[in-house]
Amino acid sequence: MTRETPAPLIDPFGRAVKYLRVSVTDRCDLRCVYCMAEDMSFLPKAEVLTLEELDRLCSAFVRLGTRKLRLTGGEPLVRRDVMQLIRRLGRHVKADDLDELTLTTNGTMLFKHAAGLFDAGVRRINVSLDTLDPHKFQAITRWGKLDKILGGIQAAKEAGLAVKINCVALKGVNDDEIHRMVAWCGHEGFDLTFIEVMPMGDIGEGARYDQYWPLTHLRAELETRWTLEDSDHRTGGPARYVRVRETGQRVGFITPLTHNFCESCNRVRLTCTGTLYMCLGQEDAADLRAPLRMSDDDGHLIDAVRAAIARKPKGHDFIINRQTNGPAVSRHMSVTGG
Repeated sequence: MTRETPAPLIDPFGRAVKYLRVSVTDRCDLRCVYCMAEDMSFLPKAEVLTLEELDRLCSAFVRLGTRKLRLTGGEPLVRRDVMQLIRRLGRHVKADDLDELTLTTNGTMLFKHAAGLFDAGVRRINVSLDTLDPHKFQAITRWGKLDKILGGIQAAKEAGLAVKINCVALKGVNDDEIHRMVAWCGHEGFDLTFIEVMPMGDIGEGARYDQYWPLTHLRAELETRWTLEDSDHRTGGPARYVRVRETGQRVGFITPLTHNFCESCNRVRLTCTGTLYMCLGQEDAADLRAPLRMSDDDGHLIDAVRAAIARKPKGHDFIINRQTNGPAVSRHMSVTGG
């Protein structure tokens, strides 16, 4: 007897939802100026799902057709015993029920966990890195040490993990480094994605409008030095890629403001409290913790997931200008992991 395959998750606009991003913790060991306030208040541990509950939730999504699972934070690798969860989720990759298990990290703990990630079935990671200047890095992250991150990235490379660098474009901060970033990634064999700053959460200082650098301007600057060739490469996320002829590596652009990427969105985001956000840029959410804990049977949970997907909106409402200088949504990026 074969187990009946549940119907896939289809949103109101006919998009199959096959990509789940899971914030395993809202905590982070850095305080990047575009992401968090310096004096952050984090969730009490009692509100956070256990690793076993996160495994059960993720596994339910896999049964419902999820093919890509990305762990995020905060910083996912600062969660205690998180490698236990990653090893458990790796079973879905080994069973061919999941195409990819991956994570986004700030790199601070890669020196410790890179080999374990590979052994668990992870083959590709994203590392957030906005500058190659140690002084700027400390200023952006408020207290991070660049050499520790670069050492972690090297450990990931040596462990066999493909590394993609995520770089948030910050006007007046790292806009003079983009050519250096492209050259360094090309030399190291890394793909690179530039990201526009997103209006999420009160960051406590400065105005987001002053941080915002449209990627149309960034790309135009890149084209003064590099030959950018169109590419149909996709990783399942919102980035649109080009190939840099001179390095052979890809450069991606995530443009929530200058070019809305919602038309093909196949993603939903789960927080460490069991809250499911159907859109990064909308406040509507569904509580999955209550049905998860209601019964050991997943029937109520799956019904709640389907009801949530039926409310997935067409797209977000992000905007940044001098008149709308506050956050578009109140939660910080660290809550849903981007």
